[in-house]
Amino acid sequence: MMSSSKHSSLKPPADALWFLSLGGTGVFGANLSLYGHGGKWLMVDCGILFGDARTPGIDVMMPDISFVQEHHQDVLGLVVTHAHEDHLGAIPYLASLLRLPVYATPFAASLLRAKFASIKIQERVDIIEFNPGESFTLGPFTVESIPVTHSVVESVMLAIKTSCGHALHTGDWRLDPQPVIGDVSDEARLAALGREGLLAVVGDSTGALVPGKTPSETSVQQTLKNLFGSYDKRIIVTCFASNIERIHSIAVAAKASGRYVSLVGRSLWRNAQIAADLGYLPAFETFLSEYEAMETPRHKIVMICTGNQGERRAALTRIAVFDHSVVELERGDVVMFSSSEIPGNEKDIARTQSLLLARGIKVLAAKNLPAEKGVLHASGHGAREDMETLYRMVSPPCVMCVHGEILHQAEHAQLARACGVPKTIVPLDGEIWRLGPGLQEKVTEVPVGRLGLDGTALRPLDDAVTHARRRMNFNGAIVATIVLDRHGHVAAAPQLALLGLDDAAYGKVLRMTLTDKLEDELARSPRSVLLDDAQTRQLVLNVIRRHMRTQEGKKPVVDVHLVRL
Repeated sequence: MMSSSKHSSLKPPADALWFLSLGGTGVFGANLSLYGHGGKWLMVDCGILFGDARTPGIDVMMPDISFVQEHHQDVLGLVVTHAHEDHLGAIPYLASLLRLPVYATPFAASLLRAKFASIKIQERVDIIEFNPGESFTLGPFTVESIPVTHSVVESVMLAIKTSCGHALHTGDWRLDPQPVIGDVSDEARLAALGREGLLAVVGDSTGALVPGKTPSETSVQQTLKNLFGSYDKRIIVTCFASNIERIHSIAVAAKASGRYVSLVGRSLWRNAQIAADLGYLPAFETFLSEYEAMETPRHKIVMICTGNQGERRAALTRIAVFDHSVVELERGDVVMFSSSEIPGNEKDIARTQSLLLARGIKVLAAKNLPAEKGVLHASGHGAREDMETLYRMVSPPCVMCVHGEILHQAEHAQLARACGVPKTIVPLDGEIWRLGPGLQEKVTEVPVGRLGLDGTALRPLDDAVTHARRRMNFNGAIVATIVLDRHGHVAAAPQLALLGLDDAAYGKVLRMTLTDKLEDELARSPRSVLLDDAQTRQLVLNVIRRHMRTQEGKKPVVDVHLVRL
């Protein structure tokens, strides 16, 4: 725990607005921001990041909230900008630790309640709904929500207002003049905020490398109509389960081509039901079950699947490896990837697409669709022209570049400067920045980290367990059992278990080689060593590690079981 003096130094002053990111800089995902003023903190978003080969056994990661727990008495609440996993996905896992009221729009609130109910913790969370465009007050903060278009309904920017000035937290956004459902971005209000004066914009960096302007969802809907009419076999479209606009576009295009729609994947059904209950998806009542879809003539069905990122447990991936209990695809069917590739998922996506192609299934990917055929995916994030429009609209004196890898953050900063923004900052997680008034400067740094969901347990990811798993993933593991009597004599031949190394030929030779070396070393070692457990274990470790490093070129995890009779 921090000392009382340390706590005091991290109490935000009444004459400044502070900003702290505990997740979401230098990486895509795990977004968590804090604003500090008048001795209090306001938390914005709390999302997840998916694991990869560097975190074996860990599928879900999230920010370490130790700072929030240590300052709990000063944290007033958590405001959610929109219903995407990288912005709200950690809340169910951390709810019992956060113990904060959660403010969310109706769609995000309904999604959270569904998540809480699935793990039976809904009674611990106080969810307070607000509609896009509404304002509310928490302590010294007034939070105004500004409706913006994104790839999920009811997304908002947040104007964080204090007695010493205001900041605009963009969340994720685009400027779509023709959304197929929901409201357009409230550009008039954004321009008004700019005229009123801002201390800073804390802005999403995702689209900083993308030239031009993000296309409208209306363009995607028209492309889907054209494509659906071009095929006479079963069509499968994979997209993000939260993209209600896309589900709506697919339903409209399917109806135009005389096809029925079916959803494949629990998260799709859950999100679509929530959207239908809120009036966003009137076509939901006509959707077919997976069983009904498989009984429908191939040329009369469009199936919407999860799995656009190649996730191994998602519906499309299971279909591609013949592991789905209901859905089977046939030669000539068409799979459309109506999504962008999240950095880091390229190999998994390519694997799924290759499996489909090998079975004679046609694959269309948004990034490879010829321009003359239209647009198969519209990002939820504003591209460079959209970002330029925003900064010329609100004219901030400072832009804090968050939500992206360092490359995206740096490009974002350069773009903002080109738009006339005097001050740009590329922060790191754990840095507390003064946003104003007046000088923008780094105040201090606090410890940061990540938690990983290991089975059902949350634990820090910077510990020895994760390091050992990573080593085992690449180098295997060896467990040696040594049996000695109470006089230090070898009572049985060493036994070796080779994990991740034991194929029929190589494993047999390696086991014999290591056994011989251990027997020789134990035979020549003094009794004083063999009567000491710690020295004996170290001796065995040294023999195995030395051989594996010098002769095999590997550094496996090695464990020694010492048995004394």
